[in-house]
Amino acid sequence: MTVKSVGAIFLFIFVYLLLMCSAIALTIGCGILGYTLVAYSFSGYAILAALALLSIGLLSLVFLIKFIFKKHSTDLTHLIEIRKEHEPQLFQMVEELVKEVGTDFPKKIYLSADVNAAVFYDSGFWSMLLPVRKNLQIGLGLVNAVSVIELRAILAHEFGHFSQKTMKVGSYVYNMNRVIYNMLYDNDAYETLIEKWASSNNFLAIAVLISVRIVRGIQWILKKVYRILNVSYMGLSREMEFHADEIAANVTGPGPLKSSLLRLEFAAGAYQIVLNYYQGKVDESKKAANVYLQQASVMDFVARRDGLHFEHGLPQVSMDYLQRHNRSKLVIADQWASHPTTEDRILRLSQLNIPVQNEDKRSAWSIFKDKEHLQHQLTANEFSLVQYPSPATEITAEEFIRDYVEMQREFQFDNLFNGYYDNKSPERISLQELGRISPEKTKNIDLLFGKNAVQNIDDYLWLDRDIQVLSAIMEGHYAVKTFDYDGIKYTAGACAGLIAELELKRNQLKEQITENDTDIYQYFLQKENETARSGELNHLYVSYFDWDDAADEHFQIYTSVTNAAAFMFETTPENQIAENIQALRSVELTFKASVKALIDKAFVKEITDADMGRNFELYLADQYSYFHDRQYNADEINILFTCINNYHNLIGKIHFNRKKKLLDYQAQLAKDAVPLKDHQDLIIQPSITNAFNAAILPSLNSQTSQ
Repeated sequence: MTVKSVGAIFLFIFVYLLLMCSAIALTIGCGILGYTLVAYSFSGYAILAALALLSIGLLSLVFLIKFIFKKHSTDLTHLIEIRKEHEPQLFQMVEELVKEVGTDFPKKIYLSADVNAAVFYDSGFWSMLLPVRKNLQIGLGLVNAVSVIELRAILAHEFGHFSQKTMKVGSYVYNMNRVIYNMLYDNDAYETLIEKWASSNNFLAIAVLISVRIVRGIQWILKKVYRILNVSYMGLSREMEFHADEIAANVTGPGPLKSSLLRLEFAAGAYQIVLNYYQGKVDESKKAANVYLQQASVMDFVARRDGLHFEHGLPQVSMDYLQRHNRSKLVIADQWASHPTTEDRILRLSQLNIPVQNEDKRSAWSIFKDKEHLQHQLTANEFSLVQYPSPATEITAEEFIRDYVEMQREFQFDNLFNGYYDNKSPERISLQELGRISPEKTKNIDLLFGKNAVQNIDDYLWLDRDIQVLSAIMEGHYAVKTFDYDGIKYTAGACAGLIAELELKRNQLKEQITENDTDIYQYFLQKENETARSGELNHLYVSYFDWDDAADEHFQIYTSVTNAAAFMFETTPENQIAENIQALRSVELTFKASVKALIDKAFVKEITDADMGRNFELYLADQYSYFHDRQYNADEINILFTCINNYHNLIGKIHFNRKKKLLDYQAQLAKDAVPLKDHQDLIIQPSITNAFNAAILPSLNSQTSQ
């Protein structure tokens, strides 16, 4: 892989030099032609034509060398540097590991807020020629989730990178990527230059048009080189990760690294849940007192809820747990991934027969001198860039976990449903037949929401996802030559036949799910009759289906206005901005009418908070220009996009509330239909939330879990 990467580097150098020589030759040729033209006919037009000819070459040359004048600096504002006098035990561990691995001590050691550990270094032109000392970064979110020996294994992995001579290859690739990126995407200043140049006169405008054509050709070539350069380096990077894992296993044994890799995905999910919670508290000017106590609280709550066992205060996470909802049979080798999957790393580590050494299962915090000070300092760093409407007040760990648990209760469904509705909604039943379905023969509730019923949901969702990915491959959106499905290797050309086969299975599952949902309705209709209630179940179904139809229309309007306003995040010529705003106004007519009709409904007013209501009022009260005096109006744009986001959130909130109202009523019917002594068996902790699923479930083959 190193040979491939070095070969790609030489390819880039060769292509770049070839482009430079061509640009220089073009500039000289255009200069000679311009000189000849002026010499033949000395006039104002001849001089302008000569200048235009010279511009063709010069603009192409400037495009190729403009990256030299671009300054790059590493942002360290989110990091805190520590020294030996600050954390002597940590530095002692680092010194021992450096000696054992046989590498250099880090240039500097930094602490960050997140769940991560990494090696980084200042990379520039001189770093390609001279040795560069590497820095070590340790995230406190990671420290918060591992034992001493697991931290030792993670740092040994990072020092494995310190010892890799192939890191030098990475430095070259990184710098060459910056050069290519600059020429492909970082062109604002260059575009401003050629716009001013083209506006001078018609001769120069023609020269600019020709130069733009040449530049596009250069960019096309560079995109091809970029692909070759990065595909080869990504392959090398994955092998470097395996190599660093093996170094760590030789230091501590493979067990500590395996257990930490599995738990860190879980810990990162918990950390993200805390950050998402505070993102929703910005308008209330609330921030965390200590984000790490709260991360630990979420980890503890979810682990106990999901039945994970603990060792030395840390939940033990298995690969089966992380992949419990993953039913995909599609395997695509991701050639653009810089890291191998956790599953592949665990498999490689499991093949190493190395005993655990110096096992210390105390919390990793035990080697830190002043953990509370560090936790508060990094928490303050994490929230330092947030702009609050008023001075922020802190939420303690106790207040946070109480609020978090209450939110879980509010946004989860009763465990009676066994996760059946976590990723799906009730299937549509014909409203004409709704009240006439016979409740005389009903299935047992254990079958309706049993393991097989839930598995059908997972199978359907993953089949649908696999079909979408295969369709994208068939249509050429993914550059994939081969893939595995259910252990069989296929070529991209076989997608159509496989999709037809999978669609048949998906349709069969859909029929089974719809039939089961009909049986669910029958079951609860019978229970409603047994409890002498009538009509409420049908009313809730009708109410839910009615909103489901309305929600589809609302989401179409949301998509239209979002797409119409997307140009505000792009570099756009001024005359085009005016046209885009005019197109946005026509879409806004429908959007504003929909917003007004929605917020005027009584049930919507009940769930609309004060800030959301004020934003809706501001947006509806005026017609904003968004752009005047040759610049965007940030306040008006903020009102627009806040309104768009609030509209989207409100649609989802109404949908969830109607679904939960129906399911809560069904759960109550089930409880009312059993003797009082059995009620406790039905009131169990709710199943895992979609939000937590999205945060902790690992991706497979570049797919996001449902």
